[in-house]
Amino acid sequence: MSARPRYAGPTADDGEPRLFVAALLPESAAAVVRELVDAIQADVEAQARAPRSAVRWVRLDGLHLTLRFLGPTPDERVPELAAAVDRAAAGRDPIGLVLRGAGAFPSPARPRAVWIGVDDPMEELARLAAAVEDELAAMGWERNDRPFHPHLTLARCDGRREGPLVADLLATRARTLDAPFEVGRVGLFESVTGGGPARYVPRHEARLDGSAVAS
Repeated sequence: MSARPRYAGPTADDGEPRLFVAALLPESAAAVVRELVDAIQADVEAQARAPRSAVRWVRLDGLHLTLRFLGPTPDERVPELAAAVDRAAAGRDPIGLVLRGAGAFPSPARPRAVWIGVDDPMEELARLAAAVEDELAAMGWERNDRPFHPHLTLARCDGRREGPLVADLLATRARTLDAPFEVGRVGLFESVTGGGPARYVPRHEARLDGSAVAS
């Protein structure tokens, strides 16, 4: 799973927006994920033992593939970050990916998170992530040197009794998962926490349509 990179600037939060760069799932892929989650949640309702200790599912209205987590960032840097996203996306066509398989981190027996795998057969998403990394490095962010492994986090299971059950049900239902889709949008987002699962608010969006950024 991807690591949290560090911003080479002020370390204090000071209420600054928590930003990240991500590729958005199209509705076709989101529908597959929602159907899978609905089925697993129904299975959990039927099999979980009392007292309940439920996992925390992510919001399904903002499914995305994180390319780079930035963390608390001064709001005045948003325009230059938006321009960096535009440059990274420039000239790129929509990217063909496949939802395939699933897993749990660090292990199915004691999961902290469960996720769906994403196959990047032509490594185009990895190249987009590398382009984002290059743009950010030029702006003062420390490089994240860990390998890029795209995945879609579905639930956080830290200390939740139902975590192993959810991991097992997900692995079983995802065994035959093979759902191709295309990513056509990448953007800068803000993670807003409090009052339930985090909400992801778009701050800027670029389309992967093969066009270049105007000079």
